[in-house]
Amino acid sequence: MSGSDSEIQGWKARHADYQLAAIVQSSFDAIISKDLGSIITSWNPAAERLFGYSAEEAIGKSILMLIPQSNQGEEKEIIDRIRRGEWIESYETVRVRKDGTSVLVSITVSPIRDQSGRIIGASKIARDITATKESERRIRMLLREVNHRVKNQYAVILSIISQTRKRSRDPLDFEAQVRERIMALARSHDLLVSSNWSGAALSDLVRQQLKPFRRDRSIDASGPPLMLTPNAVQYLGMAFHELGTNSAKHGAMKGHEGRISVTWEVERALEPSLFRLSWQETDGGIQAGESGKGFGTFVLLRIAPQSLGGEAQVERTNGVLTWTLTAPLDAISDG
Repeated sequence: MSGSDSEIQGWKARHADYQLAAIVQSSFDAIISKDLGSIITSWNPAAERLFGYSAEEAIGKSILMLIPQSNQGEEKEIIDRIRRGEWIESYETVRVRKDGTSVLVSITVSPIRDQSGRIIGASKIARDITATKESERRIRMLLREVNHRVKNQYAVILSIISQTRKRSRDPLDFEAQVRERIMALARSHDLLVSSNWSGAALSDLVRQQLKPFRRDRSIDASGPPLMLTPNAVQYLGMAFHELGTNSAKHGAMKGHEGRISVTWEVERALEPSLFRLSWQETDGGIQAGESGKGFGTFVLLRIAPQSLGGEAQVERTNGVLTWTLTAPLDAISDG
C-alpha cells in the first residue's frame, strides 16, 4: 500500500472513530464499555443521566455497583458468554442508581475486540423501560376492564332480547324494539367512550337519550352537576330511553302541549348520602301507554333501581306520569 493510500485509510479510520464517538455521546441510551474484569472503561452522558454517576465517578469502578446484590450472578454469566464470543440478546433486568433507587432496564451486550480480533471487553447498551412497563401494566388493566364491561354489556343485551321477546306482539315488533334498545345502549356507550370510561354528566345523559325524540323544548332538566359512574350511565340511560319511548308514543312528546321535567337532588347530610331523581310528565303518558307489564316498566321498576341498589316507583294520576328513583349516592357517582 502506498503512503497516500495508507494516509487515506488512516483518515477513514479516524473519521469512523469520530462518527462512532459522536453517536455514543449523543445517544439517548446509556452506552457503557467494560473490560473482562467487569471494570467500566467508558461512560456516555446518557449513562450519567440514567444512573446518576458522572463519567469520572464511574470509569475505573466495577459494573457491579449498578447491579442489585440479588442479581450479581448475572454479571459472571455475561462475562463468561462474552469470553466465548457470544452475542447476548436483549434482556430485561433491574439496575441501581447512585441514589439507591431501582430502575427497570433493557440491556444489550456485545463483545469488544481489538485489532487482532481478540475479545478484550464488552459493550453494554441500557435503556430505561420504566415508562414502557407502566404503559404495559395500564394496557393490561384496561383490557381487563374492557373485558369486564363487554361481558356486562352482553348480559344486558341478552336480558333485553329475552324480556323483549316475552312482550312482543310479532317478529317485526320484536326486531324494532330490540334495535331501539340496543341503540340506546350505544348512545350511553358513546358518552363513556368520550370520557375514557370515567363516566358522564347526568345532564348530558338526559340530552343524549332523549335526542332521538327531537322535543328538546318540551323537556326541562335541572339539578346539581353530577358525574355518573359507568354503571349508572348504562342503567339510567336505559330508563330514560324507556321513558322517552313511552312519551313519544303515548304521552307528552306525542303532542305539542305536554311537558317533561327531569329533576335530581343529592342529600349528603344523610348516612349514606342519597340521590333522588324524578321524571314528571304532564298531559300524556297516563291515559294510554304501558299497562305495567311491559319491558319499559320492568326496566323502570326492577332493572334500573336494583342495578343501582335503590328503589323506584311509577305513579299515573290526574294527567301526570311520575317516575322517581332513590339510590345511594355512591352507586350513582364517584364524586
